Amino acid sequence: MKLSTSLRRLMLAAGLVTATFAGTSMAQSFPTKPVTLVVPFAAGGPTDILARTLANAMTKDLGQTVVVENRAGAGGTIASGAVAKAAPDGYTLLIHHNGMATAPTLYRKLPFNALTDFTYIGLVADVPMTLLGRKDLPPNNMAEFIAYAKEQGNKINLANAGLGAVSQLCGTLLQQALGVGFTAIPYSGTGPAMIALVGGQLDVLCDQTTQTLAQIKAKTVKLYGVTSAERLSYLPDTPTLREGGLKDFEIVVWHGVYGPKNIPAPVAARLNEALKAALKDPAVVAKAADLGAVIVPEAKQTPEALQAWVKDEINKWAPLLKAAGQYAD
Repeated sequence: MKLSTSLRRLMLAAGLVTATFAGTSMAQSFPTKPVTLVVPFAAGGPTDILARTLANAMTKDLGQTVVVENRAGAGGTIASGAVAKAAPDGYTLLIHHNGMATAPTLYRKLPFNALTDFTYIGLVADVPMTLLGRKDLPPNNMAEFIAYAKEQGNKINLANAGLGAVSQLCGTLLQQALGVGFTAIPYSGTGPAMIALVGGQLDVLCDQTTQTLAQIKAKTVKLYGVTSAERLSYLPDTPTLREGGLKDFEIVVWHGVYGPKNIPAPVAARLNEALKAALKDPAVVAKAADLGAVIVPEAKQTPEALQAWVKDEINKWAPLLKAAGQYAD
């Protein structure tokens, strides 16, 4: 039996109304149980602290507890892989930093695709980095440091927290900008590296302000500059590395929130709504300031902005890391 054109149109309209109602209903009912926010690093670190502050604020907006779960190891790929394989229902999320964009190059057998295996929720916050030297390192400013680096080359020891750590990425970018190669000294974390730097066993360290501000204020290290494009409000007298002579140099530790691919659009939209609300929460704003972090503008707190950023960062870091010839597998 053939259906009349009018009847077909009526059935199509009814289907659209039903789908719209179902989507709205799904968004309104979500979540009905706790949401897990996976952190790919150990408890107590900068990303973990940011995640727990964010989780508390998202809990208020969602009406269900957001539980932080730490799954450290393999440069964040263990956590990312687990979330990529999780049920796409919105109850398992990931917060990750620059490692999301460097893993595709560092790990040649990566079990997930950073661009296609996730639902993007939104960008969160940026943390600038600082270039430090031991207190008795001869250069007193960035111009002198550049000359010293080119003269000393691999006699200079550069600490990092391991392959793929943001301290190692900053060091890679620094050496590329200077056109020299330092001797890399990997540590189990930047905490031990900072102790060695303060003790004079190391020459140079590049790390997040969350880890370096205390030593900078105590004047136990030399500060050569900040890695952001603009000077920092809490270090107004410290020039950027760009000002110091490294043209176009910039690296910040950025953070984004993800879920497994194929999360229903209404649920993903609800999660983004909760993220945006959390980033306006006074407790989150205050904690970000304490960490030296900068909450991204609302225009960047979107799935589209995060996906575009990850793609750009992959393209930025791939040639640099390949040129360095260092891989994690």
